[in-house]
Amino acid sequence: MTVSETDYERTVAHSDPILQMRDTTVSFGMERGESRVLDNVDMDIERNEVLGVVGESGSGKSMFASALLDAVVEPGHLRGDITYNPGDGESLDVLELSKSERKAYRWEEVSMVFQGAMSSFNPVRDIETHFVETLEAHDYDVQEGMDRARQILSDLYLDPDRVLDSYPHELSGGMKQRALIALSLILEPEALVMDEPTAALDLLMQRSIISLLENLKERYDLTIVFITHDLPLVADIADRVGVLYAFEFVELGPTDEILEDAAHPYTRKLLKSTPNLESPIENMRPVEGSAPDPVNVPQGCSFHPRCPLATDKCIDEDPGPYDAGEGRFVHCHHWEHAAEEIPMDEFTEPDAEAPSRAARETTDRAGEEPVLSLDDVKVHFDQESGMLDFFDDAPPVKAVDGIDLDIYENDVVVLVGESGCGKTTLGKTAVGLQRPTGGSVNYRGKDIWDVRDGKGDGSVSWSEIRRSLQIVHQDPGSALNPHRRNNKILEAPLKRWHDDLDGNDRRQRVMSMLEHVGMTPPEDYYERYPHQLSGGEQQRVALIRAMLMNPEVILADEPVSALDVSLRVEMMDLLIELQNMFDTSYLFISHDLSNARYIAERTGGRIGVLYLGELVEIGPPEQVINNPQHPYTQALRWATPELDPAEERAEESPIREIDIPDPTNPPSGCRYHTRCPEAREVCAEQTPESYDADTASPLHRGTCFRMVDNHEYWSSPSIVDEDEDGFGTDTDDAAGTAPSDD
Repeated sequence: MTVSETDYERTVAHSDPILQMRDTTVSFGMERGESRVLDNVDMDIERNEVLGVVGESGSGKSMFASALLDAVVEPGHLRGDITYNPGDGESLDVLELSKSERKAYRWEEVSMVFQGAMSSFNPVRDIETHFVETLEAHDYDVQEGMDRARQILSDLYLDPDRVLDSYPHELSGGMKQRALIALSLILEPEALVMDEPTAALDLLMQRSIISLLENLKERYDLTIVFITHDLPLVADIADRVGVLYAFEFVELGPTDEILEDAAHPYTRKLLKSTPNLESPIENMRPVEGSAPDPVNVPQGCSFHPRCPLATDKCIDEDPGPYDAGEGRFVHCHHWEHAAEEIPMDEFTEPDAEAPSRAARETTDRAGEEPVLSLDDVKVHFDQESGMLDFFDDAPPVKAVDGIDLDIYENDVVVLVGESGCGKTTLGKTAVGLQRPTGGSVNYRGKDIWDVRDGKGDGSVSWSEIRRSLQIVHQDPGSALNPHRRNNKILEAPLKRWHDDLDGNDRRQRVMSMLEHVGMTPPEDYYERYPHQLSGGEQQRVALIRAMLMNPEVILADEPVSALDVSLRVEMMDLLIELQNMFDTSYLFISHDLSNARYIAERTGGRIGVLYLGELVEIGPPEQVINNPQHPYTQALRWATPELDPAEERAEESPIREIDIPDPTNPPSGCRYHTRCPEAREVCAEQTPESYDADTASPLHRGTCFRMVDNHEYWSSPSIVDEDEDGFGTDTDDAAGTAPSDD
């Protein structure tokens, strides 16, 4: 039953809220009507809690954050009630603060960490200047404040002197994000609002920062609002989760209860659409339909056009809030039947013609001729020397350093690893976009660069190689010409490679592909510009463009990382469907092990793990994920967030250092030994070969001495210093890290 106003206060309100919202709305006036991007939100944020806020892009997450700080930019209009309750003073009406009071409130009481750390720093000022200017602007004692800054940076496992002396571009992405967190804490705020703070970071850095936030919360007595589109990310840190859909909270409750037994159909579908390492892949499927236009939100329940439980009541009446248990509420008329209608552990294929989501077994194809063969490939980049360094030779960046890899017909190889490990450089080298500095790349047995340089035997041309090896970029918005309509973009490859087709034939082929990838009716999309498409639609256009060349291998460089979690399964399903149509092979790049597992299992592909330019493990997804042989793979497995709150996870990090070493000066021996918890003296002295894993699959290989029973590793002394926190301070690598290639 729907709760009364008194019950609602008891359900949502807390005994000691630090921030309270009531009937809070953010709207923008537009020519076609009022755009509500936050709609009558009620929320209490408990002192010292971590509140996770999740939802698809465009659901209102960032506006919720801006409203908390009264930072909605014009012409946006913020109305309602927002109250801040300091621990030792009178409550403040946030929307009635003067300019000077609001300035103090935003930094000294509630601080903000934005998604893009690079855009939050002035690129022409060093990090220390940012701290000093903030302290001076708020009349804080600079010396005392800088002492605090150094302590916070140390707490974040950064070397304060090196970081403060650095410019933003001299820090890696993870270092910049941690420096930004330190800056946000410099004035000792009570609450920290974090808007997608780890979205641009890879798995290990995400997990490391989550662990650091848990420590910071206790050490500095913080309240944290953690905003993300990635629901598994909040499982380990949030006390409560609020789920935003169509600019309002549709469900709120304790994290464990939401993840174990979500009550709203949208939350359940969001959970089912999220790739993870534990659920059977046949259970995962996208959320059908699309999020509503903020100018035209459906009447009644805003989710009813996408909901399998929707009835006339859902169309006519705005639901809830309904009391779903102590501390929980849900906006759904049929919440009591959601678990029965949308089971989490059961999957029924609704369309008999839809491609099966069952896993395929990886087969040994060593007897076949590979389409692409990489033999001892190296890619070393020379660094530019400074004005005073012309007598010195700067060491090269060893982005790829001796990799062997074969890709067969209708094959899938997924490369995973941290930013800067060489994934993108290896991928571009494989498809002929980057010339290797050592080794060879062979297409159908022919060295592609010999063909490019006119040294081939004439059996294959460079233009044939270029057509056969294509790329789909991570950001389709920047890969599509903004000044050309979709029809011109998609007809261009047909004009070049299929000159036998006339204009009508080209149009029909493009329209057919648009319809096939779900852009229906195709007439609505045929003459649009890229900026008139959503991110998912732009990626579909980029996929069509690549497929129209009928390539043999496509480098898919992080093709789903920029998409909402609810769209990732849908896009990977589309990739698989197009592979079945065109018999194309994929070299798929991902920093997310869950995405890697999904596409590799469904296609019978392999997962390859890269670290500092080397392939440290490769094999079938089942073996790589569930029986990892290399300690780095084990660390990636540990860092992957899980939806199951009952899943046991080692609390101590399996890596000794957060940051990846400088690729201009990689460690000797095994390159992972500086971060490996199992490292011994021999690891620093000898470079491991590629060994067969003692597993069920002959395709599973890795480069770790621990894979060899009688290796001298087992008698070699340990070089691991005991560190109860699991991390070491970055004294050598805290600044000056070479630019990432990923």
